[in-house]
Parts: sequence; structure tokens; C-alpha cells
Amino acid sequence: MVTVRGIARHGGRPGDVLRAFASQVHPVFMLPPLAASGFGAVLANRVDPPLLGLHLLAAFAALYTAHVKDGYVDFHVRGEDDDHPMTVRGCRVALLGASTLFFACALALGVLVGPVATLLTLPGWVVGYLHAPQLDLHPVGATAGYPTGIAFALLGGHYVQAGTLPPVVLAFAAVFLVVLSGIKTIDDAKDYDYDRSIGKRSVAVVLGPRRARTVAYGLMAAGMGAVVLLAAVGVFPPASAVAVAAFGAVAAVARRADPALATKLLIRGSYLFLAVLVAATWFRPFG
Repeated sequence: MVTVRGIARHGGRPGDVLRAFASQVHPVFMLPPLAASGFGAVLANRVDPPLLGLHLLAAFAALYTAHVKDGYVDFHVRGEDDDHPMTVRGCRVALLGASTLFFACALALGVLVGPVATLLTLPGWVVGYLHAPQLDLHPVGATAGYPTGIAFALLGGHYVQAGTLPPVVLAFAAVFLVVLSGIKTIDDAKDYDYDRSIGKRSVAVVLGPRRARTVAYGLMAAGMGAVVLLAAVGVFPPASAVAVAAFGAVAAVARRADPALATKLLIRGSYLFLAVLVAATWFRPFG
């Protein structure tokens, strides 16, 4: 039986333990994958609420696993962070609980939908668990890990509803992967000095901040261009082009900001981008 003693670093009362566990819920970074799962369901043109809820819960558990593992490595292993709310034991308990929840959901999806649903859900946990200290040391892993998780959240969210993966869904997932990899490159640039001092090979460390910024906005521009092109040829809903205009306006402002502010603006811009895509897909105002 697991007791609350030795879980939280700043107190042993049940409230302290609950606050320590809750501290690993980071809404800003959790919302995009959960929204991508919902968007995948919207693309299916029909939504089974229990299946959507099960997939959302699996995605949440995978993200929680990633945040706990990342905090554990950064504080208890690398000594990078100044503080962390959980002890080593607390981190292990949280990892066990979140992973158990994830695999229960993934297996349930396999029973209710089929084995492919489980296979499309599994990468979210794998990427989250391996982010630190494996993937975050390499420029590709550090940059594309989180966007890859979001892309699979979209694919899985659609598959559990429709049982198929049509080209339009694969195209949307690819666009998200490219655009969010650009945003993640900007995000990593704000830690350039520290990452360089500890030998962490982010894109900014490998290419330098200026060239990394050029690559980042190039990726975002490529993603937006793909949306316009695919909307023009009828793969995406015509109103998807409006999402490009909305994100482009935010990106134009972010380009003049420092990496920290640019990241905040671009993440919120991605929320707007997704919201307009959902509206364009759901209502199809131009056709």
C-alpha cells in the first residue's frame, strides 16, 4: 500500500501530496495534443463521446507521464532545475499511476475499436517517456518529439471514430508536425545559453540562434503554404485558408519578438489556427 509520506518534497500532508501531483499538469502544453485528438474526431464527421473521452484520457496520461519524467530528470538526475515538488519516490509513483492509466485506456481502445487504435495511441506515451533524457539531447528528438505526439493524437483521435486514416487526415497531421516543429525550434532558442553550457544539442545550439530562427519560420511557412495549396485543390476545406491568415498575422508579430515572447505568441497562434480549422471542417462555410 502506498502512503503519502515521502511523496512531496514540501510537506507530508495529503493536501501537499495532491498539490505536488497537480503541479505536473501544465495546461499550456497539454491543450494542443488534447485539442488535436478532438480535431481528429471532428474530421470523422461523427463523434462517439465515450471513445473520444477514452482517447483524450489516454493522451492526458501520456502527457502527464512526459511532464513527470522531464521534471524528474531535470531536477533529480541532471540538477538543472532549482526546485521540484516531488521526491524521487513521488515521481516514480506518479509515473506508475499515469502509465497504468495510459495502458488501460490504450488496451480498452484496442478492445473497442481494434489493435490499430492501440498502435496509434502508443507513440504518445513512448515519446513522452523517452523525451528526457534520450530524445531531448538530439536536435531532431528535441524539436520533433512533442509535435510528433500531437500528430499521432490527431491520427488516433480520428481512427477511433472512423476506423480509417484517409489522406486528408494524414495531410493535417503532417501540417501540424511541420508547423509545431517550427514553434518548438523557437521555444528551444530561449534556452540557447544554458543548453550550450551543458552540451544539449538543440537546433539553436547546432545552427546558432539566427539560422535556427530562419529554419523555424521556414517550417511554419512551409506548413501554411501546404494548407493553402491543399485547400486550393480541394483536399482541405476551402475555409482552411482563413486559418493560415490568422496564424500568419500572429507569426508576423512574433517574428519581431524575443524567443520567450515569440513562443508564447506562436503557441497561442497555434490554438487560433486549430480553432479556425475545426470551424472550417465542421461548418464548411464556403462549400
